[in-house]
Amino acid sequence: MSELPINSVLPQLMAAMSHNNNLVLQAPPGAGKTTAVPLALLQCDWLGDRNIIMLEPRRLAARSAATRMAELLGESVGQTVGYQIRAERKASDKTRILVVTEGILTRLLQSDPELAQTALVIFDEFHERSLQADLALALCLQSQEYLREDLKLLVMSATLETEAVAELLGQAPVITSEGRSYPVHLHYLPQEQIPDDTKQLPPLMARKIAQWMDEQDGSLLAFLPGIGEIKQLDTLLKEQLGDRPEITIAPLYGDLNREQQDAAIAPTPPGRRKVVLATNVAETSLTIEGIRMVVDSGLMRESRFDPNTGMNRLVTTAISRASAAQRCGRAGRLSEGHCLRLWSEAHHRQLAPKNTPEILLSDLAPLVLELAKWGVRDVNELRWLDPPPPGPVAQARSLLQQLGALDEEIRITPHGSAMLAFGTHPRLAHMMIRSQDLGLTEEACLLAALLSERDIFRGEARWDRDIGKRIDVLTGKSKHHGADRAAVQRIRKQAKIWQKQLEKSPQQCAVHIDDEDRIGILLGLAYPDRIAQNRRDRERRFRLSAGRGARFSHDDALALADYLVIAELDGQGRDARIHLAARISESALREHFTDLIVQSESVRWDDEAGRAVASLRTQLGCLILDEQPAPTPSAEQLSRALLDAVRQKGLHLLPWSKQASALRARVEFLRRNADQFPQMLSDLPLPDWSDAALLHSLEEWLLPHLQGASKLDHLKQLNLHTILLSQLDWPSQQKIDELAPDLFKVPSGSRIHIDYGEEVPVLAVRLQEMFGQKQTPAILNGCYPLMIHLLSPAGRPVQVTRDLASFWVNTYNEVRKELRIKYQKHFWPEDPLTAPATSTTKKRMKIS
Repeated sequence: MSELPINSVLPQLMAAMSHNNNLVLQAPPGAGKTTAVPLALLQCDWLGDRNIIMLEPRRLAARSAATRMAELLGESVGQTVGYQIRAERKASDKTRILVVTEGILTRLLQSDPELAQTALVIFDEFHERSLQADLALALCLQSQEYLREDLKLLVMSATLETEAVAELLGQAPVITSEGRSYPVHLHYLPQEQIPDDTKQLPPLMARKIAQWMDEQDGSLLAFLPGIGEIKQLDTLLKEQLGDRPEITIAPLYGDLNREQQDAAIAPTPPGRRKVVLATNVAETSLTIEGIRMVVDSGLMRESRFDPNTGMNRLVTTAISRASAAQRCGRAGRLSEGHCLRLWSEAHHRQLAPKNTPEILLSDLAPLVLELAKWGVRDVNELRWLDPPPPGPVAQARSLLQQLGALDEEIRITPHGSAMLAFGTHPRLAHMMIRSQDLGLTEEACLLAALLSERDIFRGEARWDRDIGKRIDVLTGKSKHHGADRAAVQRIRKQAKIWQKQLEKSPQQCAVHIDDEDRIGILLGLAYPDRIAQNRRDRERRFRLSAGRGARFSHDDALALADYLVIAELDGQGRDARIHLAARISESALREHFTDLIVQSESVRWDDEAGRAVASLRTQLGCLILDEQPAPTPSAEQLSRALLDAVRQKGLHLLPWSKQASALRARVEFLRRNADQFPQMLSDLPLPDWSDAALLHSLEEWLLPHLQGASKLDHLKQLNLHTILLSQLDWPSQQKIDELAPDLFKVPSGSRIHIDYGEEVPVLAVRLQEMFGQKQTPAILNGCYPLMIHLLSPAGRPVQVTRDLASFWVNTYNEVRKELRIKYQKHFWPEDPLTAPATSTTKKRMKIS
């Protein structure tokens, strides 16, 4: 450890931590910050008998860091240095440095907001900007502000905008350490060799890796977007390098067991080399011995939450320049190295400078529930580097209220507090707790553990979308050769932990449930918005209770079911693709989801019949479980049916007069320019009268005027201009007329209609009627020139301009020559600015 570059700044770091509660350390990869800094700070007097907690973004990095620090102390893990990750803890009463993953730190804070036994919290690799790291830092800052003034916070990062995080920490000092790296020779692919599809990636990488292992010394690290590509490349390399026994192929990703992960990062024996195939788990934190070559796909896989659909979608996307630099640096830790980037140098310049923080991309239901437990109802009460966006926050609150975790005041309920104890997504925690009433705790815990992992089916088996078959494997009811044994063991282990937690709660009497409905009912508890009804079309489509569509991308037995509950689906496209689902019967829905089922009398417009149809509906969300004819509809129901007709067929069904259409266009023009002219328009309330807005608000502006209307012909009697004006108070009407008048009086005395349907409003007027008009007519109190279409006596455009003064001086004479020949009966003076404006001929003007 004496040779680590970080050692040169350790005295400065220790002194700064003695005099400051908050500090930022910037140290590039290879500096040794992860292991050297906690051990050095362990010697500080201010630590007293309290401990240090260090946060690592990944389980593999946490275990590796703790192991390395224990080795440096000549101890085993669990003595002075320990770690705690999900479902695994190695620590004791002697532990002074506890390395944890992110969810663990949040749990520690919730159970003890003061962190009474902790002197320092270290946030390692903070540049990765995971959601849990942002949350934990926000909670620590508030704890420091209100409960523990002496709590120290150290944020460490390899690539970080230090100014922003230092400001967040109250203008904290920043210490910068030099890294230890050798030159890395960069190689880019020619444009013609760059793969168009990720399916071409493994074969290309296999060829390049085999070539480099022949030409270069040392071991190689390859970065791929996901596990599927790693397994394909693993197979290809074993074929191509099969005659090279000195080369070991070592996959490295989070789902591998500990022995496999340790094998990938361990030094190779003398005379041997290895090729490590990794996801972005190997970008930082981990030290992988012997790497002199890096082959980088330039891709990563991340989950993005869409608040409009309430769904996550897994996307393969380009890495940032910061990530590319991290990956490249792996080749220069020991000596000069080489890095092959599977993209062009021109494309590299177009990459985003840094990764998008996870808090801006994620489902925020877990975060909002944690904040509610902390006592925060408004996310802006905390200090964030990037505040949680409003859309996903609102979506999260709605879901948590539906699950009974939050009350109407956004306060956590006892049920919500119980959900947090499971350390998993609120949907899954809710399902496990509610499963006790059904006597299905074993299946619920296995289901929750399964949905927290990757699919246990591998290869062709994963195309079977029935999640019930996975549960049968996990319970031992069936054997499946396509199942991943290691994943099965992890899931069973986690499920047992959750079952023990449930055993501490009082059990309810179990009810009889049909075997085919058991998994569907449990999934419905977790995903009530994803209960789906078969549309019975050729495209294997379903309608979700939340309103969205979903479909199977290929033939599947589940496509024949009347109802499903969908556990995993991709939110992209018109209809989301179904990945995992379970059957559920209509009788089970009616018995176990009565709180979601409503009965209502509705009237809709039947376009084929040309009349209103009344019915009694039984609905679960947007799903119609049953519909029966109802008695003759009331007058109000008939009016609503007409609204339904307008909504189906569009606004063109209404009698839009020129005056009404012009009013809409004038208001839209003012709305469009409100930011450009705030001094005139900021105080003027301008309604949104776009097609989408009017269709969305039919009940507000149109329904009151449909009293007594029951047929489509009755709509013709509507005066839409008057109806729209009724949405504006008198001062607003006057102001609109002043700023965006419907008519403009030209020099001839004619009042000409202004067409606001174009981007720039148009005044189309005969050229002769503008004689004497020196400047371009303008609206918005003279600040916005109109587009002038100057017309011939026959009404055809002869010139288009927004600069009338320039037209008279530079263009009029040429236009006049042509018009004098074509329209000899009309008046074409040499000086248009002094001539009288006219709308008639020379004869009527009594001009010879």
